[in-house]
Amino acid sequence: MTATLETPPAPTVRRRLTGWPLLVLLTAALVVVTLVAAGSGQLHVPPAEVLGSFLHGIGIDLGPLPTHPQGDSALWAVRFPRVALAILVGACLAVAGAMLQGVFGNPLAEPAVVGVSSGAAVGACTVIVLGVSVFGNLTVAVAAFGGGLVTTLLVYSLARAGGRTEVITLVLTGIAVNAFAFGVIAFLTYVASPEAREQIVFWQLGSLNGATGSAVAAVLPLAVAGLAIATVVAGKLDLLALGEGPARHLGVHVERLRLVVVLAVALLVGAGVAFAGIVGFVGLVVPHVIRMIAGPAHRLLLAASALGGALVLVAADLLARTAVENADLPLGMLTSLVGGPFFFWLLRRTRGRQGGWA
Repeated sequence: MTATLETPPAPTVRRRLTGWPLLVLLTAALVVVTLVAAGSGQLHVPPAEVLGSFLHGIGIDLGPLPTHPQGDSALWAVRFPRVALAILVGACLAVAGAMLQGVFGNPLAEPAVVGVSSGAAVGACTVIVLGVSVFGNLTVAVAAFGGGLVTTLLVYSLARAGGRTEVITLVLTGIAVNAFAFGVIAFLTYVASPEAREQIVFWQLGSLNGATGSAVAAVLPLAVAGLAIATVVAGKLDLLALGEGPARHLGVHVERLRLVVVLAVALLVGAGVAFAGIVGFVGLVVPHVIRMIAGPAHRLLLAASALGGALVLVAADLLARTAVENADLPLGMLTSLVGGPFFFWLLRRTRGRQGGWA
């Protein structure tokens, strides 16, 4: 009787969606959601008319114009600036999160770790309580951006007091500075007038309700600068993933790379929260999901995270405007309701893998 040799089953290989197919898919989804979001609200405009209005506005006579008498003006005065700001803020937050996760080598890292969000909140709350209006309607945004940048530089300088920046030292320093910043915010909220207190709470909850063309114009150059820096350091982040020692042998100046990443994150997040307020978990959830889909290569990861972050924030803002009739829900509340459980799941998953990547 001859023994039969059975061929062992082939190991299961998880296929990843990578390269242009992923970017094209995300771009198509973003375009569709953007057209729906721009046309949704108390004055409904069909997606075809939204597209036609946009094309006519940029000088391309193609597609139908809105049939409602106020449709075209509503799109260009209110809807398009709001959607454009959502795209920019979402892209900034997601790319900032992806860069931090890469430079820390930890999927749980997010922009709040280095104090950008808390510093921005301190700056915004300070000018709200003091009633300062040096830059007019942009005063709160300028103060938020400045506060985020200063706090981030403070965290980095304190963490580097010994001449070298350890990741754990940077994280713990960020936690300490964040705790102090939130104490300052609590004090400012306590001494604020009822009107200022209401504005502080509204800003901290996050919203795109005040989006304007000037806000988009202010965020755009900062976002482009931050995204350009991300593109430049993408290859070095791949080398850093091999470990600090191998990265140094391959020519990566690790300390300089960390400083550049921290400054780029301050630029991206500061620009985002300056006009939208605190919008949490986008920088944590989006890069991690993209990494699970496409893998850890940072050039693709950063590009896909930018599109994914924009898609998530446009969809979240659409839900915030339409979930309750005649109400504009806080955007940060919605992202936290989704991001909180995801963070808990991610923490358990990471512990199960002993800190491994997806």
